[in-house]
Amino acid sequence: MKIGDIEFGPHPLFLAPMEDVTDIGFRLLCKRYGAAMVYTEFVSAEALIRSVKSTVGKLAISNEERPVGIQIYGRDVPSMVEAAQIVEQSQPDVIDLNFGCPVKKVAGKGAGAGMLRNVPLMLEITREVVKAVKTPVTVKTRLGWDAEEMIIGDLAEKLQDCGIRALTIHGRTRSQMYTGRADWSLIGEVKRNPRMHIPIIGNGDITSAEEAKRAFDDYGVDAVMVGRATFGRPWVFQEMNDLIEGRPTDPLLTLDRKIDLLEEQLRINIERIDEYRGILHTRRHLAASPIFKGIPDFKQVRIAMLRATKVDELMAILEDCRARLTQK
Repeated sequence: MKIGDIEFGPHPLFLAPMEDVTDIGFRLLCKRYGAAMVYTEFVSAEALIRSVKSTVGKLAISNEERPVGIQIYGRDVPSMVEAAQIVEQSQPDVIDLNFGCPVKKVAGKGAGAGMLRNVPLMLEITREVVKAVKTPVTVKTRLGWDAEEMIIGDLAEKLQDCGIRALTIHGRTRSQMYTGRADWSLIGEVKRNPRMHIPIIGNGDITSAEEAKRAFDDYGVDAVMVGRATFGRPWVFQEMNDLIEGRPTDPLLTLDRKIDLLEEQLRINIERIDEYRGILHTRRHLAASPIFKGIPDFKQVRIAMLRATKVDELMAILEDCRARLTQK
């Protein structure tokens, strides 16, 4: 598989761009454990043009995490073109256009998945952004607005004609949000379309190594994008790659090692951001990590994690979890 000049192996796994999740510390760990490409949190075109500090901060990337993509969303041509040109100055490997975010504050204003109600505008934005930058442009979208408007087959061809270098498809409609099951059959249909020649990346409900392998085997996608299953679990990419490539499970990936990694993520974020925001970025990963669910009263531990505001406090909670889990 290839996007622009970036060569990937036969079964690459990508970390999905997620707001308040894919900060630099998390991306670095996912990269270390086998993510073939990572993405920043998605970026509002309008906020970027206005130089909103928190938005501009999302453009910070490290050479250690390459290849890395920056994803932008917006609702008109001029702002998306200008935002793409600003993003290009940060030298990402890919600029991704978000036409798939279903949340009301984005889609309800016509951006993200809201573009599925205005395909001509989506295509115009895509064409103009492709013309405005030299960086490879990709798109992420959904099957359609709802069950009556499953337009992805025709839309994929039109987006390809705009000059994008890859297409990521989330196997749900906007109306589904994140409920129900992702429909990979339609993703497979797009991939099998003989008129499609750009890479097709599948996304949705990839929560285990077995599901990742099935996505490649059954639907023939060029890459698989993993989202929510990565929360508090950056090592999931290694688990998936091990199964896909027929390797035994890494014996070094012990419970102790996994807690070490979560503590490292916390330290990276504090060093690269600051203590308060570094903790905010990390504690939701800790609270969501499946490794702590063996603790009998984990609900109370989770609440403590989400309330922690000091690094020493959060580290003490993690060490207490380690002790309780290793004593079992």
